[in-house]
Amino acid sequence: MASNNFNEKSPVAVPEPSPDLGVAITRKPVEPHPTGKVKHNGLVQFVRMLLFVTWFNACCVNIHITQMFGAPLYFVNKDWYHAYMAITKQSFALLITTITQWFSPTVVRVSGDESVRGQIKQSKDGLLETDFPERLIMIANHQLYTDFIYLWWIAYTSRMHGHMYIILKETLKWVPFIGPGMMFYGFVFMARNWTKDKPRLKHRLKQLKGRHSGPLSGSQDLDPMWLMIFPEGTNLSANTRKGSAKWAAKQGIKDLQHQLLPRSTGFQFCLQELKGTVDWVYDCTTAYEGIPRDGYGQDYFTLRSTYFQGRPPKSVNMYWRRFPVSSIPVDDVKAFEQWVNKVWLEKEDLLEYYAQNGRFPNADEGQDLSGGADAPKGAGFIETEVRLTHWYESGSIFIFLAVYGLIANILAKVWNLTIYGTLAGAAVEAAI
Repeated sequence: MASNNFNEKSPVAVPEPSPDLGVAITRKPVEPHPTGKVKHNGLVQFVRMLLFVTWFNACCVNIHITQMFGAPLYFVNKDWYHAYMAITKQSFALLITTITQWFSPTVVRVSGDESVRGQIKQSKDGLLETDFPERLIMIANHQLYTDFIYLWWIAYTSRMHGHMYIILKETLKWVPFIGPGMMFYGFVFMARNWTKDKPRLKHRLKQLKGRHSGPLSGSQDLDPMWLMIFPEGTNLSANTRKGSAKWAAKQGIKDLQHQLLPRSTGFQFCLQELKGTVDWVYDCTTAYEGIPRDGYGQDYFTLRSTYFQGRPPKSVNMYWRRFPVSSIPVDDVKAFEQWVNKVWLEKEDLLEYYAQNGRFPNADEGQDLSGGADAPKGAGFIETEVRLTHWYESGSIFIFLAVYGLIANILAKVWNLTIYGTLAGAAVEAAI
């Protein structure tokens, strides 16, 4: 995040979904590394980087061109426009899932408390299946820049990956292809200036209370929506750790060891604006295996080490809970702040338990939280991997552009046949 100092006028927690890629590629991870020695030599790393960059950029360019072709739908039929953009958002979710599956195979262990019983399951082929509602606000502690990848993958397991909304810092708006693409997705860009941010956030949240009747519009009265918020505002690091300690001392409250102190104003504003349209807040506590107690994940799991050197986290561990919005004191500033701090203290206890035991509490394979004897085993402790349900899903990223190309080719041939009397067109006629 751009700022390491926190103050009372820093109201909205803004996730940072991607690091400075140039720095992340060249910066060396801290050694010794939790996953051991580098698995690939320099040449292999270079080839992996080329393949990674080629696939990622090709998909991003394709997705954005697809968005541009579909943009006129906004003036024709807004229902079809939103459905079209939801499909392109699904494409980006497939992209980040494939780069994780292919370049950074990651074991994920998922568990949760009683509140998510029956909603987290494992299929017969080992894949994670979640049955979270179509509309929710998702909060999480922020360990790494790549946290959003695993959380968006959770949306994929609920088939909600086309309806993810993220609050971002404003500078990301200007990243070529990715920035404009995120604007089409309806993501919320914040300048960390409440005077500017409040009206634009209010406008975006108003749109998230809309209803469209086209494809992918969901089964409820309102459009599907997963709003991802990192109340800490930035990921955990040595610098942000100092900022959090400074804030704790200023406020006269206990600092945390495994997290940063959360900010409540922006989170509360979102709940107030969406009041009556969303019933649940889902909380994910995330821990990465192997990070030492006095270490920070970003120093070990850089883009270079994770995707090119073959040293991703040994496992990503998630512990899920949910809270009914009706039980949260949304309209009382002081009470809401106390509620958020209480939730973060509970998360701190969970992370301390993980640090001591290598797993979250109640994460026993024998425990069945899947809801019934006949239901698949799950939610107590599910070990799976970040991957697509079907390998051919990655091809759907290019399907719209392929269709447009096919249509353009057919129209060109019809034009040539009509005007020149041959499918080859003017070039053949000139040669004759």
